[in-house]
Amino acid sequence: MAGWEKVGQTKPKESPQEKVRTNLLQHMLSRRAPPAKEDTKSLLHRLVFLAKISPELADKRDLAGYWHRLFLSLQRYYQGEGVTGLLLLYPTYVVHTLEASSEVLYSILRDLRDMQPQQHRALVLEPKILVLSHNIPSRLFQQWSYKVLAVPSRHLGYDTSREEPIETITGECLAMLLKLGTHLLKYPKSPPSLPDAVLEEVPNLIIPQDTICHLLECRELLSPAQFLQAYDSPLNVVMDSERVWPLPGKVKLDAVSS
Repeated sequence: MAGWEKVGQTKPKESPQEKVRTNLLQHMLSRRAPPAKEDTKSLLHRLVFLAKISPELADKRDLAGYWHRLFLSLQRYYQGEGVTGLLLLYPTYVVHTLEASSEVLYSILRDLRDMQPQQHRALVLEPKILVLSHNIPSRLFQQWSYKVLAVPSRHLGYDTSREEPIETITGECLAMLLKLGTHLLKYPKSPPSLPDAVLEEVPNLIIPQDTICHLLECRELLSPAQFLQAYDSPLNVVMDSERVWPLPGKVKLDAVSS
């Protein structure tokens, strides 16, 4: 300090960077770091599955009661947010849209898988996963609700002459369900069992039964058992260092004569 006073100069002020004393690496990392909202891990996912209703089920509302109890049990176990979505009960099919954490959705899939060997006690049969969307930004459905649809149970048969790929049909069905969820936002205080008037306004957003029947027969859609088998199975990755060429073979040793 004395040196500065002797020559009649004042000591320059330290910049904020010098006070904090960040190095180049810290500076580059701070520029690349996303905002706090973007850095938060998304825990919300959306599952849509289809299934046949067991012919032994007398009252379709028993399905709504069963899944409602399952959701409450999972919510107590995982101590997280609840499940939102929509259960559509057709005369012979169900279309179930669910929004929850991955742990809850995989538990629901395992419940569906474990239900299938018990054919005489299963509530739904031959379920198929229509779509599983990860890291959705927000909930579309504000609560979990269900509706018993009063539609004809007669099937006219799916028009296979359309020859549309399964991806197109799946996308159309998903778009209808999302539009239906947007429509339900107009009724935030609806009871769990939706009134008839809510869906009567948008009959074009109800997936036809013939389309559901066709999707359940498509091999491209995975059952919960097939999906979980792939999800739970470890990946067998062969490293380059593990490859040996030429392939090892048996070594023949000539007999040594005594």
